[in-house]
Amino acid sequence: MQITKAIITAAGQTQRTLPLQIFMDRDGAPKAALAIIIEEVIRAGVEEICVVVCPGEEANYRAAAGRHANRLHFIEQPAPRGYGHAVWCAREFVDAKPFLLLVSDHLYLSRGAKGCAEQLVEVAQAEKCAVSAVQATHESKLPFYGAVGGRLVPGRQRLYHVENVIEKPTPTEAEQRLIVPGLRAGHYLCFFGMHVLTPAVMELLDEAVKQADKGGGVQLTSALARLAERQRYLACELEGRRFDIGARYGLLTAQFALALDGKDRAEALAGLVELLAIRGGN
Repeated sequence: MQITKAIITAAGQTQRTLPLQIFMDRDGAPKAALAIIIEEVIRAGVEEICVVVCPGEEANYRAAAGRHANRLHFIEQPAPRGYGHAVWCAREFVDAKPFLLLVSDHLYLSRGAKGCAEQLVEVAQAEKCAVSAVQATHESKLPFYGAVGGRLVPGRQRLYHVENVIEKPTPTEAEQRLIVPGLRAGHYLCFFGMHVLTPAVMELLDEAVKQADKGGGVQLTSALARLAERQRYLACELEGRRFDIGARYGLLTAQFALALDGKDRAEALAGLVELLAIRGGN
């Protein structure tokens, strides 16, 4: 299963400006979040990238992509009908092939030599099935993420057979349906914002779009829940972390994470220590 195409969704009403935010990257260079995400995708060996945007937003995103703009295809989501609908809008682009999917309001930092997307693509190609990246997340964060329940693949670490998928579950729902053996108490496997999906997902989304009321919302998690019933579907904890730049203080946290992972680590730490000293003095 070769992954040569990727979709980046950027059409959410609360998400539209976040990929345009400027960060200092690991090399200390100013760069839009979108450009950092695109570099993550390219590092995974993907050749073609589609960005799903709101009508009239292409020029802004093309500018934010910088030197990578010529790699991009743009597709507009004509109306805000949900994340699943945004993915479905790119069905002709993926052309019945497996694809990498990322949200545009997360940044990713790997703890190893390989990028997070690169790790995920390698797992999916080896296992020849859909794989969602997940991160063990405290139950207090459940209102912000989809989550999965399942069991470890025999003989493997951090790789799970997905049995249940729930969008933003309550703690009670999670406790009843999403317990995963081996996780700390009060922690669940929440989506990382990154998936490798098979053509079957587009077929399920197509069914959902046709069945939805005119203008109704279509969610990706519903399609993934159905996928888990039909096909082998895995979840993988990667060697890395996601940073949700749309969360409270998310932009600040992501910027510090990039700085501490880059060449200006000492300068960033010194600035933080100085700030803490000033606040402590007051």
